[in-house]
Amino acid sequence: MNIQKYMAFIKTVEFGSFTKAAEVLNYSQSGISRMINDLEKEWRLSLLERGRSGVRLTSDGLKLIPFARSVCNEFEKLQTQVDELNGLQSGLIRIGTFSSVATHWLPNIIKEFQKDYPDIEYELLLGDYTEIESWIMEGRVDCGFIRLPTIPEFETIFLEQDRLLVVLPEDHPMADFDCFPVKLLCDFPFMLLEKGAKAEISEIFEKCNIAPNVHFTTWDDYAIMSMIESGLGISILPELILQRIPYRIITRELDIPAYRKIGLAMRDKKTASLAVKRFIDYLQFRNSSINDEV
Repeated sequence: MNIQKYMAFIKTVEFGSFTKAAEVLNYSQSGISRMINDLEKEWRLSLLERGRSGVRLTSDGLKLIPFARSVCNEFEKLQTQVDELNGLQSGLIRIGTFSSVATHWLPNIIKEFQKDYPDIEYELLLGDYTEIESWIMEGRVDCGFIRLPTIPEFETIFLEQDRLLVVLPEDHPMADFDCFPVKLLCDFPFMLLEKGAKAEISEIFEKCNIAPNVHFTTWDDYAIMSMIESGLGISILPELILQRIPYRIITRELDIPAYRKIGLAMRDKKTASLAVKRFIDYLQFRNSSINDEV
């Protein structure tokens, strides 16, 4: 039970909120607050300052939280060792991912993985590349699908090179061209898929020294496809998200090579739980098998 209290303390500090810590640990907000109050009574110290903007560590809390983290880390190592001795029966894998992987890869990956490990549970967090990197760094997720290259400190596994394609309405004047000249991207209203840090599409523009006529910017792939179908402009989207779509749109390759490298990243495989290690091993085996077939 003390481990749960320490985790409540750690997660509340990480997120600056009882509510967010409760969501992550599957407790009620009052349950999280009560566990931290129990710690404060047990240790006869004030650990957190509560305010309208959230919570933050007191000076005593700042001194104690590294030890609480150390205890929880050692407990996770203990659980991993127990799992290894008993064989993997259960566990939780927290995965950060972006929409195209969540839609077109993960369902089949998890389905196959569950054949060997049916009792593993999953928590998926959907975000952009920058958010996923932050979640990995903070320990909010165990691993994440991201664009490579990423933060140098991460361990990474290259999974696939995903082409970037020009997306057009069916009646577009360039629809009959086999290849879309990159310089002509400036001649039509452009729908930009981007959020936060610059994505690979903006990097194409910078590399080719062109400035598109951006009419709309979003991180929602499907909103962009719907607008293109309505004739509001053109865009560049990853091939992975363009599978099994209901929109009346067409795709064309650019006249220059354009792609993104998709990989899986984690802080340190050695310290990951057994469930996460098995999941990573499965992805590596699956990826090598696909490459061998190709």
